[in-house]
Amino acid sequence: MPVNIILPALSAGMEDAIVARWLKAEGDAVEIGEPIAEIETDKATMELEAEAAGTIGRLLVAEGKRADVNQTIAVLLAAGEDAASLPQAQSEPAKPATPAPDETQSVPQAASQPAAPAPQPAATAVGEDARHKASPLARRLATERGVSLDGLAGSGPKGRIVRIDIERAALAAAEPEATVAETAEAPTPATIPPGIGPYESVPHSTMRRTIARRLLEAKTTVPHFYLEMSCNLDALLALRQQINEGREKAKRISVNDFVIKASAAALAAVPDANVIWTEEAMLRLADIDIAVAVATDNGLITPIIRRAGKKSLGTISAEMKALAAKARDGKLRPEEYQGGGFSISNLGMYGVSSFAAIINPPQSAILAVGATERRPVERDDGTLAFATMMSCTLSVDHRSVDGALGARLLGALKAALEDPLRLLV
Repeated sequence: MPVNIILPALSAGMEDAIVARWLKAEGDAVEIGEPIAEIETDKATMELEAEAAGTIGRLLVAEGKRADVNQTIAVLLAAGEDAASLPQAQSEPAKPATPAPDETQSVPQAASQPAAPAPQPAATAVGEDARHKASPLARRLATERGVSLDGLAGSGPKGRIVRIDIERAALAAAEPEATVAETAEAPTPATIPPGIGPYESVPHSTMRRTIARRLLEAKTTVPHFYLEMSCNLDALLALRQQINEGREKAKRISVNDFVIKASAAALAAVPDANVIWTEEAMLRLADIDIAVAVATDNGLITPIIRRAGKKSLGTISAEMKALAAKARDGKLRPEEYQGGGFSISNLGMYGVSSFAAIINPPQSAILAVGATERRPVERDDGTLAFATMMSCTLSVDHRSVDGALGARLLGALKAALEDPLRLLV
């Protein structure tokens, strides 16, 4: 009996993903646990393994196309079966597991108007592209203007094709040789700001959509407040130089490694700040797991150093380098970026003096680290001297961490950075 291969939720909160690459073709035999596809989620690209043995009978979602969680993306045949034995519904292009009512009604509705039949190209486009998520208005406009939905990127929620996408496609088809400046003189859709001049429309990636959703959630639902301190790094930089003497370049300890270790020491000293807010209770975390923001081509991702307080600087440094490389290659596993009780975002390498980062829910705080700078400071004897200073700004969720508690945490971080020898024991 044919077995449907569905797209599972590969990470918490995953709603859809892109089939980046099929590792098996129709007719290929597969074994249980054998990778059959690479699935691109909002965080990483992961392999999808077969849960049964058999032969690939149908690939229902093309490479580069998006599929919903629990949608059938392929059909697996048992021994002795062939593609001809598949039910007709399964051999059609993949459809969402629970299509919206407006989508299921759109094609019959277009076909039930014999008095004004749609042009043949448009009818073919709608018939072939019924699997695409599109609003009823978008489907009607596509029929009227002869626009094929195949390969059309949607700008609506979850990649849904909306009116503006049809209008853009129709305009491009009508004037293929027109420049961007010329097409901009056409009636401007309401969602595009007027007067912006020539532009290029870049569809949102899955990661970028998720980042936008989570940051909007954080800024609108989490009551942020901010604390800032300047830390003297003269002792830390001298110790770092001693540690790195004779080390290979790839194994050298960075200032960011010290910041991770110092943050873990601060959370150990102020455990009441190592918490997560929920509507039912405050979760006091037993482990100190620190997420560190890493910039990738698609956006930020935060791999996690687990139990950072119990690891040496060398171990933290090696783990961070490996996680950062996997993040940039899109190879992080869910357990390597999900969770964490505290985050660090460091823009010092870009010359940013100071900034305030947005909390990563459900965590209660995030540390923003600026660049090191030579500044005049007053010594204990009242004289002035230059020192290497670094600004650290702590963004805090006021529901779970009050001002005094946040100040204690930031003070403990400053003490650890300015007396780095304590981080080696």
